[in-house]
Amino acid sequence: MACTSSTIDAKSPLRLARRCLTWSGVSRMRRMSSIRAGRLAGVCVLSSAGRRIDSRNRSPTFPPVIYLDANATTPVDPAVLEAMLPFLREHYANPAASYAAGRRVRRAMEHARGQLAALLGASPGEITFTSGGTESINAAHASVRALWPEKPELIITGTEHAAVLESAARWQAQGGKVVTAPVHPDGRVDIEALRTLVRPGITALVSIMWANNETGVIAPMHEIVTLAHAAGALVHTDAVQAVGKIHLDVHTTPVDFLSLSGHKMHAPKGIGALYVSQRVRFAPLLVGGGQENERRSGTENVPGVIALGKAAELARQHLENGTKSKIKALRDRFEHLVHAALSQLRIHGCPTHRLGTTSSFCLPEIDAAGMLILLDQAGIACSAGSACHTGALHGSHVLEAMSISARDAECTLRFSFSRFNTKAEIETAAHAVIESAHKMREAQGSEFAVITH
Repeated sequence: MACTSSTIDAKSPLRLARRCLTWSGVSRMRRMSSIRAGRLAGVCVLSSAGRRIDSRNRSPTFPPVIYLDANATTPVDPAVLEAMLPFLREHYANPAASYAAGRRVRRAMEHARGQLAALLGASPGEITFTSGGTESINAAHASVRALWPEKPELIITGTEHAAVLESAARWQAQGGKVVTAPVHPDGRVDIEALRTLVRPGITALVSIMWANNETGVIAPMHEIVTLAHAAGALVHTDAVQAVGKIHLDVHTTPVDFLSLSGHKMHAPKGIGALYVSQRVRFAPLLVGGGQENERRSGTENVPGVIALGKAAELARQHLENGTKSKIKALRDRFEHLVHAALSQLRIHGCPTHRLGTTSSFCLPEIDAAGMLILLDQAGIACSAGSACHTGALHGSHVLEAMSISARDAECTLRFSFSRFNTKAEIETAAHAVIESAHKMREAQGSEFAVITH
């Protein structure tokens, strides 16, 4: 039976789950379906929280969570937390203050700036701290639009993050032109097509992500920079998923702008940075007190800055000590185990240019929404191949751009790994995927997609 919406009753939990395939929507679906699901024969049913409840004594059990959604956010490294805590407790002075306490905080911030610059191969003066990846992306786009109005064109791909897509929509609304470069079915940008799209005197900016958040596909950034610069265009890259996971050097791959986010590299949420090459001019998005060398006004998030600096230092160490290969080995082991039992599995993305932290695959005819519920019951945190936007379902534009059918997108799961995952967790998760897939096959075509025990 094909995994399309037509194969599932309109009132079934799976159909309701398609309102949103991320956890907020699934939780909402559970609340609506838990009473109906409880009518099924058996002992264990789903509670509104998605946990198993013994129907005889109503006592919930909570399996330990195996977190495999690191592309969504990462746990804060204990060393990062330790580094930032003094700046929440004792060192709370404003870094702009001229007295000793303020100067002490300012020195700590500059040390953190140097730590992040070292990870990127940049100079400390090229780093501007922001609230996160989204702000950094918007700031880069807005600066280019303001300073080069005579060049109306922005080039992106169809696989960009929503922050880039929405910023591009604003670019167009303000009178500019947005051109979408095609990607190959493996998710990598079509370089030859891009070469024909970049036009001297017309193209102001090429904005392409370094690594994709859904598939992990890594872009050929050096080629992109070379052809864009040859035509006089600037290059921005959304490197939120790449920084700390692969070796980046902004001098050997001389992008003009690079956006990153702390919470994707074991720092807390609410802190990020924008690399701005010293070669280019910059017009700030936020104006006011002139902080961050007049590039980003507003009193700095000092604890976040310290945390991001420490996270960058740790990321650099882990890239040098082989952690990257260890995570990839875990990912490969996970895919091998699942594929051995479910041979129809299809992995998305270029096999030779893919983050070792990411596994996106389709299990044909097995609905991802139902899989998410069963995996959550088993204590596995992962995500699906379709995106949720303020509670409404949208198919994955990334998979669509890769010419993957809507049906297969509905059957796609994404697992993303970090240095805190273990081999035992990976094997447990793989077996949970296999078991859940078998349950889904048994349930497919019935009103309820969750089988009780």
